Amino acid sequence: MYFCNVKTDRNSFTEENYLKAIHKLSRINPKGVSTNAIAGAMETKASSVTDMVKKLALKMLINYKKYQGVTLTEKGRKAAVSVVRKHRLWEVFLVDNLGFKWDSVHEIAEQLEHVQSEELVIRLDRYLGIPQYDPHGDPIPDSDGNITHHKDTCLSDLKVNQVAVVVGVKDSSSSFLQHLEKMKLVLGASVKVDEIVDFDKSMSICISDGLPVSISEAVAKNLYIKR
Repeated sequence: MYFCNVKTDRNSFTEENYLKAIHKLSRINPKGVSTNAIAGAMETKASSVTDMVKKLALKMLINYKKYQGVTLTEKGRKAAVSVVRKHRLWEVFLVDNLGFKWDSVHEIAEQLEHVQSEELVIRLDRYLGIPQYDPHGDPIPDSDGNITHHKDTCLSDLKVNQVAVVVGVKDSSSSFLQHLEKMKLVLGASVKVDEIVDFDKSMSICISDGLPVSISEAVAKNLYIKR
């Protein structure tokens, strides 16, 4: 199994959180993530990021060159993906087995993602039926660390009369998810674009053949779709 020997030394919870943040930011800036970007993601000071970056570099989890940014080493990428995998599996468990709503599981999974037992993770994955996506539509890395990301096609990319299915969200904040649920604009919902307003790019859409509703451009840009 891929994850059984990921950690030859135990990384702290804080270190794992940094690695996860760098992994996420690397999708936007694959050539190097700035310390300011990391500070923003971690909601901390740049000086704190610099200290952690030095620590992670000594552990050979990242590469860092001043003015070029931070990249994960293969060892760091494996550690980051392991945390992501655990986080998303726990979200599935919380929603499917304990009745939590999709807007209330992120913070709980943030705590559970640091569990050290790889045997537990393997059994959890099997118990859940080896799911491919979490409740927010985010892909779950498989046991070999492979991730199939969404194609980054968003609802805002559709034209009038085009139809698609909602498959994921960019923004997984509780307030956004609650807003979507009120409109029944959830994963699996079919959407047809009736109108796009030139002034502000807001949309009038029909959700699963229901009555038309209006959504902002911000909402449309934060929904992944599949045509």
